[in-house]
Amino acid sequence: MSNLYTYSSARQKLASILEQALREGEVRVRRRDGRVFVIKPEVKSDSPFAVKSVDLGITTEEIVQFVRESRPVYK
Repeated sequence: MSNLYTYSSARQKLASILEQALREGEVRVRRRDGRVFVIKPEVKSDSPFAVKSVDLGITTEEIVQFVRESRPVYK
């Protein structure tokens, strides 16, 4: 199957064109005026905050205590 479709053909076969874009990376659609559009699947990226946890062997209470001890006391 070619990966260049006319606009009217793309409208009729949208579901299969989306599947082809997923398999092959992209599909092109040409309008009657000659302009060409590329259909690509969106690349999902993980959040930069999605990190694996590290077992430090300490409790939440101990962490809070360390943070409080490290803060200066203002009077």
